[in-house]
Amino acid sequence: MKNFEYKNPVKIIFGKGTIPKVAEEIPQNSKVLMIFGGGSIKKNGVYDQVKDALKDFEWFEFGGIEANPHYETCMQAIELVRAKNIDFLLAVGGGSVLDATKFIAAGALYEGKDPWDFFTKRFLVEPKAAVPLGAVLTLPATGSEMNWTTVISRVSTQEKLAFGHPLVSPKFSVLDPECVFSLPDRQVANGVVDAFAHVLEQYLTYPVNAPLQDRFAEGILLTLIEEGPKVLANRTDYDSAANFMWSATMALNGLIALGVPTDWATHMIGHELTAFHGIDHARTLAIVFPGLMHVKRKNKKDKILQYGERIWGISDGTDDERIDKTIAKTVEFFESLGVPCTLPEYDVPAETIGKIKERFKQRKSKLGEKQDIDYNEVEAILENRL
Repeated sequence: MKNFEYKNPVKIIFGKGTIPKVAEEIPQNSKVLMIFGGGSIKKNGVYDQVKDALKDFEWFEFGGIEANPHYETCMQAIELVRAKNIDFLLAVGGGSVLDATKFIAAGALYEGKDPWDFFTKRFLVEPKAAVPLGAVLTLPATGSEMNWTTVISRVSTQEKLAFGHPLVSPKFSVLDPECVFSLPDRQVANGVVDAFAHVLEQYLTYPVNAPLQDRFAEGILLTLIEEGPKVLANRTDYDSAANFMWSATMALNGLIALGVPTDWATHMIGHELTAFHGIDHARTLAIVFPGLMHVKRKNKKDKILQYGERIWGISDGTDDERIDKTIAKTVEFFESLGVPCTLPEYDVPAETIGKIKERFKQRKSKLGEKQDIDYNEVEAILENRL
């Protein structure tokens, strides 16, 4: 196991009927901006619950955050934060709303010319201050409610980039599983795939004798396999909704990454598919992961074989046969949720592969847990998904 340091400052308030507790977590006399997405919270009752919780605060609202939050929209919110002297942000929605709120929190107090610097000059330009924020999670998927990472798309340049900093960690996140009840099938399926892929990014690397982290990760994968279909079949099954919601949070709050190598190449490649074609984030992961496992089967052999045996019960055949079966079972699971796994199923032309290859070539990117995935391997991974 590798050395590590771990601190997660996010307070989690979990369970039915917990949204009113928002009022207890926001500092008194705060001027609050509620940030949300397309308006579904006004149909499922969450908006009214939050509005009631904020009745003793001076508060404003900003809606319209996209499923892949746009830099351009976030900049409008930043202008509002500055104009109204907002001193607390409340994200009400899924991972996209949370990601947008994190960027808004840092961008509003950025003294430079353009807070996009956080993304294009990552690790060179970092936030020195951020407006504090909290969250009411309505869609389990990204784990953004308990981490400090944000991913934003810039429409004008067709880029989707990430940055992270402790200053944009939520002070608290309210997780009421009853919010799952009104979600459409597509969002539930995306959430299960997204959480599943988050675990694989931290698990399918190489062994470092960290059995506890492995079993934490495997427990999340098995729970998603068991509970995801139950939520799809019966949206008001509270126990399944709760297990799904908590699995998605645990998949990316840092716990299973402690002391182990992590990959994230699938995410970096998937972001380009979203940037060029607007494909749902989770669905880009479902496309890319099978190709990554195929191309990197030699480097990831030990962990893919372990994954295949412990999660899918695959133990017979040669190593390559077992890996092929493991990839097939992963694809079968994603497809059983209604999530296709090839580029043609999303009308992505072969020419896009060349564009993505060129983008990684220009960036001189080296991806993966061993920094051994270059633009040529990115091309091979995507060509496998044609």
